[in-house]
Amino acid sequence: MSVESVLIPDDRAFSSFKEECRSEEAWSLTYNKTGMTVWTQTIGDEEKSLHKIKCRMACKDVPAETMYDVLHDVEYRRKWDANVIETFDIGKLTVNADVGYYSWKCPKPLRNRDVITLRSWLPTGSDYIIMNYSVKHAKYPPKKDMVRAVSIQTGYLIQSQGPNHCTLTYLAHVDPKGSLPKWVVNKSSQFLAPKAMKKISKACLKYGEWKQRHNPGFKPWLYPEQTTLPTIPVSELSIQHADSLENIDESTLSEMQTREERDSD
Repeated sequence: MSVESVLIPDDRAFSSFKEECRSEEAWSLTYNKTGMTVWTQTIGDEEKSLHKIKCRMACKDVPAETMYDVLHDVEYRRKWDANVIETFDIGKLTVNADVGYYSWKCPKPLRNRDVITLRSWLPTGSDYIIMNYSVKHAKYPPKKDMVRAVSIQTGYLIQSQGPNHCTLTYLAHVDPKGSLPKWVVNKSSQFLAPKAMKKISKACLKYGEWKQRHNPGFKPWLYPEQTTLPTIPVSELSIQHADSLENIDESTLSEMQTREERDSD
């Protein structure tokens, strides 16, 4: 059986991602408050949990360059991202592509998720793009206590709006693996995604001070010669298809359970 080849995104892929971030056609507006807009798009059967979400936020007092650094800096993410369980880089593919692991807490009572992704990035004038999709690596199989999710395509578009102002667009097309209840999908677009975007913006405001105390000159996403990651041959990777992973049925879990567990904490 032939294994589908892993491709490192080219200029055309970045251009296509940017266009989808900017387009509002075929998207349903679900949230629009105080500089934050969220759209969703259902893929196929509405009963299934596969959907796209897109969030756009105006970030005052945040230069585009700072936002780019914060989204890249794995060490800093461990400090500000309250949902992260574990995150680390596995290896580099090119000067602007690597492979990494990320696991995160899901709203109770859902099981936590993790992903292995091929991430690539590209500064384009005053804008920046970071995007990823799921891959398989033999040394990092699915874990028993996690649900291995699949990023079909996820990423960020950062657009400079002046020296101290940028717009951040987050686009996620993810298969969380499993039949999720509708309240999770609704909560993601109405509450979780806007909350996560605001956390990123707040993290940017504190990054300069933090970075001054934590290896200030080390930014391998800007200076690839600084990287200490081992080089991974693309041949060691394969596409992670959702249908090859365990499917978890969580559709009967109620939001009330979430409140009860929170109240008992």
